[in-house]
Amino acid sequence: MPAPEFVLKLREKIGHDPLWVPAVRGVVFNDDGHILLGQRSDNGRWTLITGMLEPGEHPAPGLLREIFEETAVVAETERMVSVGVVGPVTFPNGDVCDFLDIVFRCRHVSGEARVNDDESVAVGWFALDGLPDLQPGDRECIRRALLPGDSVHYEP
Repeated sequence: MPAPEFVLKLREKIGHDPLWVPAVRGVVFNDDGHILLGQRSDNGRWTLITGMLEPGEHPAPGLLREIFEETAVVAETERMVSVGVVGPVTFPNGDVCDFLDIVFRCRHVSGEARVNDDESVAVGWFALDGLPDLQPGDRECIRRALLPGDSVHYEP
């Protein structure tokens, strides 16, 4: 998965040192209650749709941009689910990042799910009882997105 241009420019200055990156993650439901997932091209794992925000980009529109860029699905945010930190993550090249993880519950508006860039090898809608193997963090995001109400979970 290629790093955004702004990250590459920062890395020229700071090398592999830790970098704080704002990121978004979407739990996207369709009308049948299925969840949109992508299978990553870098490690083959199925995940919720995620991405890094561009400098100055608002989290909700940034997530909707990521969803469309990766899956060709047009979605809208319904509510914020949680705010937390993922990391530190050390990448194979030695770069270290901590991600400010902002999670939204979203709903499908239009578009057929398909691979729409080089970040995924597959995308699709999955029933709750037929989810592929997911990381615990993605499963927790799904659990929280299914809870009633509009309170936001802040991870300690």
